[in-house]
Amino acid sequence: MAKWLTLAFNLPLYQNFTYKNIEETSESLVGKRASVQLGSRNLIGFIIEESDVFPKESPVGEDKIKPIKRVVDKEKIFGQAQIELASWISHFYICSFGEALSAILPSGKREVSFENLKWGSELEDKTFTLSDEQKTAVEKIVNSNKKELFYLYGLTGSGKTEVFLRAAEKIIAEGKAVIYLVPEIGLTHQVISAAVKRFGTQAAVLHSGLTGSERLNQWMRIRRGEALMIVGARSAVFAPAEKIGLIIIDEEHDASYKSGSVPRYHARQTAMYLASKHNCPVVMGSATPSLEAWNMIQNKKITLLSLSKRLAGGSLPQIEIENISGLKGALSERLISEIRKTKNEGKQTILFLNRRGFSHIFRCRSCGYEMLCKNCSVPMTFHKAENVMKCHYCGMQARPPSLCPECNSLDIGYAGVGTEFIEEEVSRAFPDCTVARVDTDTVSKKNSLENRLKDFREGRIDILLGTQMIAKGLNFPKVRLVGIILADTGLQMPDFRAAERSFALITQAAGRAGRFSQDGLVIIQTLKPNHPSIVCAKNHEYEKFYEYELGQRKLLDFPPFKRLIRLVFRSKDLKKAELAAEGAVNILKYILSSQNKNPDSLTQDEAEIMGPSECVLSMIAGNHRQQVLLRSSNFPLIQNAASRFVKEYKPMTGIYIEVDTDPLNLM
Repeated sequence: MAKWLTLAFNLPLYQNFTYKNIEETSESLVGKRASVQLGSRNLIGFIIEESDVFPKESPVGEDKIKPIKRVVDKEKIFGQAQIELASWISHFYICSFGEALSAILPSGKREVSFENLKWGSELEDKTFTLSDEQKTAVEKIVNSNKKELFYLYGLTGSGKTEVFLRAAEKIIAEGKAVIYLVPEIGLTHQVISAAVKRFGTQAAVLHSGLTGSERLNQWMRIRRGEALMIVGARSAVFAPAEKIGLIIIDEEHDASYKSGSVPRYHARQTAMYLASKHNCPVVMGSATPSLEAWNMIQNKKITLLSLSKRLAGGSLPQIEIENISGLKGALSERLISEIRKTKNEGKQTILFLNRRGFSHIFRCRSCGYEMLCKNCSVPMTFHKAENVMKCHYCGMQARPPSLCPECNSLDIGYAGVGTEFIEEEVSRAFPDCTVARVDTDTVSKKNSLENRLKDFREGRIDILLGTQMIAKGLNFPKVRLVGIILADTGLQMPDFRAAERSFALITQAAGRAGRFSQDGLVIIQTLKPNHPSIVCAKNHEYEKFYEYELGQRKLLDFPPFKRLIRLVFRSKDLKKAELAAEGAVNILKYILSSQNKNPDSLTQDEAEIMGPSECVLSMIAGNHRQQVLLRSSNFPLIQNAASRFVKEYKPMTGIYIEVDTDPLNLM
């Protein structure tokens, strides 16, 4: 047995630690977890190396080394492939190796079987005849025996899922694994159903809806080679399959592929790294590609595979823009009459609004006071069912005031609308219709989302209303009408991706209508009827929108033409946050100038430091937030600078630094 073990921990520490091995075993312990004492804490660490020789780099002598307490795992849960992947994530996304490895691995201590893999019985077992376009796409994907990037670009309902599944069948028949990523847990259920129908016990699922023990069970099935069809949300990209033959990224444009916590990895970038290691293709798919992907298609770095027809007999829906300036209430007369017509025809309606709660903000009409969260710099949202004001960032709750806290005026009210408000208005207008709401407030219980979607699919619900959860990927045969209540919600965000996100959401939401019929109708209610993202979505002018938006980004020097790294400094003390951000700018200027190959040229020609400035959301959960942005077309330059800064800078107490490589939003 090896005498010395090297362990990594899920901590922001850029070093690993040596422990003494007390296990009486001849087998290697690398790949298992161990319970140990680190300082005064009892922690679980990952055994990443073992040696008979005491490590030379150890900062303390042999006599100071503590023994491990016990080994947690009977079977290895990770191997060299996961260690290499964690090393890449740590370098690329600038976090500690232990934080990267922890994000990859399941947290469960023991395996528990995951019964929900019996899903799938609700689907009809149809065999589809592929169209010529679908056949061509499948052949190109499966005949690519090297790292190659494909984009399956087709309008909603054009049969992208069937192409993915047929390609997966052929790859799995060769004994290789397929990772199939979907953005939302709601979509995962639909894809799992299809996957289990085709692949039976060879299917495995990984997503955040599983308990740690269920996740460990699925992880070990993949690791042992029992499951070759791996379906899941973002983190399923880490699945420990030995031979990966294909990675599929469905709805590639979706922001949920980017992690919001350390490490802030993007599943698309991670998939591309894995494809180069396994020498296999990546196929992405969407009706609304991300601007980054579209730019790569234009530059021939991604091979385009197009699907141009809706295969279930449906045609593209008719889309109408309705200017709702001056509208009282949330639903226009036109939308109300079409909902009634849809009900009379025995069909269904989806109403989409990207905002939870009853109404947006509490406002005093006398003095203009708005009720903001005490911990965050955002308005609180009224939830009528519970009669509380809620902050959607930190979760703080407060009772709604009966008069203005500033001027004691009784002339108070609520501005804006949320899904709860719409639900009440719709229920009043259509007492004979069954109405169901889908947002994070109503589907927090296990299986509640899939049960509600199943009821809608089987016709027990007439009107489904919700947030972006219902805007993409889902397939409901009887939906005739989609109403987008307030299309400008996303456009009001002070973020350079606002137009791209709005265009994608409108297009995806509209894509739920008329998938199996010729009479699909979409009504877009908006205060900005002439905005390019709304006009282009209405006219199905996808390429025109991408051309317009790429022109805007090039003009502003934003992605995909320049790369960004964002540093956020947060502290309970505003002055400390400001000082930390100011100090960071000076240090980064020094690092960049020392990295510059040509001292006569200005560093700023290659890399620009933007800030320090207050974040748009200047306070979250009682923490003041300041940001610094690094921008350059020379990515290694700013990556090395940010990495050096984070690893060498010792912040004052009470300061926490967040690093975001290629941020998806700057809020």
